[in-house]
Amino acid sequence: MATIRVFKHYLRVPFLLLGLFEVLVLIAAVYVAAYIRFETNAWQIDEYVGPLLPRALVFAAVMNLAMIAMGLYQARLREGMSGIMLRTAVSFLVGGIGLALLFYIIPSLYIGRGILALAAILAFFVIGTARPIFFDTIDEATLKRRVLIYGSGEMAASILKRMRRRSDQRSFMIQGYVHLHGQPDVVPSNNVIRINMPLREYAREHEIDEIVVAIDDRRKGFSVEQLLDCKMSGIDVIDILTFFEREAGKIRIDMLNPSWLVFSDGFEQNFTRQFVKRTFDTVVSILILLVAWPIILLTTIAIRLEGPWRAPILYRQVRVGEHGKPFKVLKFRSMRTDAEKEGARWATHDDSRVTAVGGLIRKLRIDELPQIFNVLTGDMSFVGPRPERPEFVLNLSETVPYYAERHRVKPGISGWAQLCYPYGASEQDAIEKQQFDLYYVKNHSLFLDLLIILQTVEVVLFGKGAR
Repeated sequence: MATIRVFKHYLRVPFLLLGLFEVLVLIAAVYVAAYIRFETNAWQIDEYVGPLLPRALVFAAVMNLAMIAMGLYQARLREGMSGIMLRTAVSFLVGGIGLALLFYIIPSLYIGRGILALAAILAFFVIGTARPIFFDTIDEATLKRRVLIYGSGEMAASILKRMRRRSDQRSFMIQGYVHLHGQPDVVPSNNVIRINMPLREYAREHEIDEIVVAIDDRRKGFSVEQLLDCKMSGIDVIDILTFFEREAGKIRIDMLNPSWLVFSDGFEQNFTRQFVKRTFDTVVSILILLVAWPIILLTTIAIRLEGPWRAPILYRQVRVGEHGKPFKVLKFRSMRTDAEKEGARWATHDDSRVTAVGGLIRKLRIDELPQIFNVLTGDMSFVGPRPERPEFVLNLSETVPYYAERHRVKPGISGWAQLCYPYGASEQDAIEKQQFDLYYVKNHSLFLDLLIILQTVEVVLFGKGAR
């Protein structure tokens, strides 16, 4: 499966083509619905509705954005077809609400309830029919990259361990693990290949598209000449860190060494990038406040009524921000006022310290709305690694490799780790999340920020990571 890199973020070409196909379906659905609605009097469409093309484009854009927000274009989506159809239905519902708001703001784009409903039904039927065919097709071995793993030790075995699901291997198919002289095999013996010919000849004979170098000790069994021969013959050769970065959207810190960070691309920090991100944060903050102020008001009243009467509505907590600078993050209070009388600790599932109102606003992520003011003051961004408390940072910096690198950018209300990994409440969870945060710090861009913000809707609606 071909992969392209857009603003340093990896995207699967088949899913881009699927998105294009579904946009065309959505546009066509508006035209078909209009002609069905007016039957033989097609000339009345312009008179009563107006030009169809701009309305069809708006319909397709809003619905497609809703589908992106529901995670329907994620290559690693692990749900079955029933789950995908549920997400599709929810995306059409969210898209319908978005269109209703848009028509209220810009009435000239309105296309009528009959056409809108019929177009949604037609598009849902076609998309619901096409998606199972699409997933059956991309899971065919003939469409996957044929990958040969150069090595059979611990590093190579981690691919089997970390990417064992079908959704994880949707873009590639491993042909085997090459045994290297002087290095022990950790991979199961039935997956190990012992090559008795030049590596290039073997790769050509077995139609290998890519070789992933996964060697535990490069002082033993590492043949630069053979890999160079393959590279010069048109066979892609990459290291295992780049492989995980592309396929899993994370940087494996257990394999990471400083030289890879030094010589890899990314980690850009410049005035233009900072100015664009700051402008984006400010504009979006103001827009969200204009839309969300009723929710903020109702939450304030609910917390006050739940009492105690003199208890604070907002919770201020010191967190570690950009360049390690501490700041006070604002959240709606969701726990009892004596929640930390025994000291700071992670939140847990069904935490007894959480109040009734607190449990609800946590699930809906409403408790984090006051952080918009942290964004406006410049302490936070909308997208970035989640800020942690100094007590936790001190401990994690000693146990989690490269943990301090997450402070190279501003912390965020949402982030790549929040999309890719559930709520973490342990040191091991912090290690897993750090791998996704490091991917973001390396590859962050306005494009990736927009994708994360869109897909945060999925996190809220499906309660991913809420605790």
